[in-house]
Amino acid sequence: MREIKPNKKNIFSKFFIKICRFFGFEIIDQSNFAAPVSNKSLNESLSIPGKRSITLPLGEVKITRKVKSFDVILRTCMTVNMLTQSKKRIFEKEKEEYTKRTLVSIIKSINHAKIKFKETKFKIYVIDHNSQNDQINMLKNILNNSQIDFEIKTLDFNRYSKEIKKINEENKEVTSNQKSNMSNIHQSIILSKEKCEDLTYFVEDDYLHKLSAVSEILFTYEKFSSLINNELIICPTDYPYLYTGANDTKVFMGENSHWRKIDQTLCSFVMSKKIINNYYEELISMCKFEHYPFEKPLHNIYKKELCISPIPSLSVHFTNINSIYGLSPNVDWKKLWEENES
Repeated sequence: MREIKPNKKNIFSKFFIKICRFFGFEIIDQSNFAAPVSNKSLNESLSIPGKRSITLPLGEVKITRKVKSFDVILRTCMTVNMLTQSKKRIFEKEKEEYTKRTLVSIIKSINHAKIKFKETKFKIYVIDHNSQNDQINMLKNILNNSQIDFEIKTLDFNRYSKEIKKINEENKEVTSNQKSNMSNIHQSIILSKEKCEDLTYFVEDDYLHKLSAVSEILFTYEKFSSLINNELIICPTDYPYLYTGANDTKVFMGENSHWRKIDQTLCSFVMSKKIINNYYEELISMCKFEHYPFEKPLHNIYKKELCISPIPSLSVHFTNINSIYGLSPNVDWKKLWEENES
């Protein structure tokens, strides 16, 4: 019988892979479309949260800014259909249906992110104003089954509404709905400042999220904050109104999405504790005086700090189909809606 000798080339390859793994190097075997050190296909993510970001063929970025926690502060009000519009939303459902699907989409996206971001802490806060008891119980039931830490709080409207100037920048009287909105933002910012350790995602209750939204946000934040050696702001929504002018921008490559520099958002965005502390007075000013546009204090912050949004969108503002502040372009809205029914 013929003796079968060990394949020296195979032995050397295994030894080399172990050495690369020990020193934290990655190698690419393009002959079989694999990354043998990570034991992954090149179709899979080669990035490691808190350690490195790899984008082929651009190479590796060492992560120096690890995300410790990701808190969601969801502002809800299921008794008001639209803040300033009388028009109906796409699909023409009751407001609580949009709130429910928003929460479901956030939970799904966080649980998807937890698979990779094992050392990141996640929590969901809900600050509600005037929703009915059965509506609040619906949210509680969803959250109880989510395996995510959560708290549901009631908006202290009387406390915060007293600080709002009655006449806005357009010399008009501030509406009761806008006072509710401003008060909820105010309480959200204070909650973040007092309770949240790192990143806070401030979000309204009519934004549905793709499954990959939270993981892409976290990968992107770690990569770009490490590259620029600074904090940044992330808006997960690609608003249609940002395309109404031919504005100059910068384009970045994230984990699975392209991102671009923007200088405007609505009131759903991700900020770090450091930025919140640095611009606390500017943020609170948005809650005490109705500017025109309402988000003007945010836009002033974006003149000093990098703010980016994804192309295509990771979350979609489900408002009226004709609103330039709503449905993001090049997204299957119906599919996203149906995926987050329950």
